[in-house]
Amino acid sequence: MEKSEFKFFRKKLSKTQKQMSELLGTSLKAIHSYEQGWRTVPVHVERQVYFLLSRLAKKNKVTKACWVTRKCSREQKQSCPAWEFSSGDLCWFINGTVCEGTVQKDWKEKMKICRTCEVFNSIL
Repeated sequence: MEKSEFKFFRKKLSKTQKQMSELLGTSLKAIHSYEQGWRTVPVHVERQVYFLLSRLAKKNKVTKACWVTRKCSREQKQSCPAWEFSSGDLCWFINGTVCEGTVQKDWKEKMKICRTCEVFNSIL
């Protein structure tokens, strides 16, 4: 997550830097550092920000499950943890999902795919 994205999402959540630090369980100095680009946003913070945005988006509209939107085959659904845990709006949050036919190795690789996906972009 880039510094400008972090700041944009904080504002979208209607949080001050202090409120954001409390919400994320980090220091105010860390929030300043993320927004100034002095520190990269850690994966666990990035995931939490996206999770909060997803809950805000869900409150404002009805979301379709990822397997419906992406038209997954029966085999894909049965091997995907998003399907297993009935979390079709949180597929981007769950490791081990079967997007584009394979499981991604890590968060960075997963986010490359998610950033182009209609399901993920619906929360942003």
